[in-house]
Amino acid sequence: MIHYDLRCGAGHDFDSWFKDSEAFAAQSKAGFVECPVCGSKDVSKRLMAPAIPKKGRTRAKEAPAQPPAPVAAAPAAPPPPPIPAQMVAFLQRIRAEVEKSADYVGRDFAEEARKIHRGESERTAIYGEASDADAEALRDEGIEVARIPWVPLAD
Repeated sequence: MIHYDLRCGAGHDFDSWFKDSEAFAAQSKAGFVECPVCGSKDVSKRLMAPAIPKKGRTRAKEAPAQPPAPVAAAPAAPPPPPIPAQMVAFLQRIRAEVEKSADYVGRDFAEEARKIHRGESERTAIYGEASDADAEALRDEGIEVARIPWVPLAD
């Protein structure tokens, strides 16, 4: 993963993570990278300082191997970090667009997706709920599905 500092054509600064530089280029060209403040798709990378370790220190992956420390019990996993406000705003816009343009089918999502795929139902955009196993089974059947984090809409 690579972290980029970004700026839109209106001068708003924000940041985002990408799989690699090619992923940024492809998403930007496809119009998927947009400013969370104004929605501008005119987004460019800002100059960033490289991560260089201080003198005498090495990066974690270059550090000499240490034998693993004995473990008595696994500590509880820390809570996930809060979602940045810009990401929440972006996910809220996605949710609003999905709710506006697709039909909600609830827990019948997997079966409805199969009916549409087989031509038994009208070809239309749908959204709903599916387990991880159902989503994987749909993909195995050649049916494209996407999972979207469903954040509450802004008041």
